[in-house]
Amino acid sequence: MSLPNSLTLLRIFFVPLLVVLLLTNAQNMDLWAVGVFLAAAITDFLDGYFARRQRQISRLGMLLDPIADKLLVSSAFISLVALHLVPAWIVVIIIGRELAVSGLRAIASAEGYVIPASELGKTKMVLEVSAITVIALVPRFPTFNILGQVLLWLVVWFALASAAQYFWHFWRKMETPEKEAAAKPRMVVIRRDEGKPEDEKDVAAQ
Repeated sequence: MSLPNSLTLLRIFFVPLLVVLLLTNAQNMDLWAVGVFLAAAITDFLDGYFARRQRQISRLGMLLDPIADKLLVSSAFISLVALHLVPAWIVVIIIGRELAVSGLRAIASAEGYVIPASELGKTKMVLEVSAITVIALVPRFPTFNILGQVLLWLVVWFALASAAQYFWHFWRKMETPEKEAAAKPRMVVIRRDEGKPEDEKDVAAQ
């Protein structure tokens, strides 16, 4: 297996460890949880970097990478809900968006093409990492609460905006083959009746 795909799988393996650390009520566990979460987030940058540098961009990697991101972020947000640090309805919106985009990617893959990550989607991921990191440290540093709430609302806005962008591009992509098929000229072949005399052919032409 290539190095980029190995890093992506490593990010998936970090998920259960992150949940255990976040939900364990012991000294300095929040710091360990933040450390593991940031390490997992760094693998998201590294797998893309090595894939481009080593020219190992693959369809598997393009499909597996967003799944790993969604598992990491969703598990972290759900754990923060359990800790009463994030409202549940906001997490429902964020995870609902992730499921909708995942379904869209599955449909696109079945149609034979892959939906790449957009700039809005990448910005959303950066904001999610920042928001989760800050909010997870709120019990230790209460002054982080306002910053965490601002980042959380930015996550919601970029989540909805990027989802709308993905669906718009998907719709445009689905419409293009239909328009091309409708615009394609049709050839009409008129077969000449060879068995008729010339005068009968002239009458038929009139």
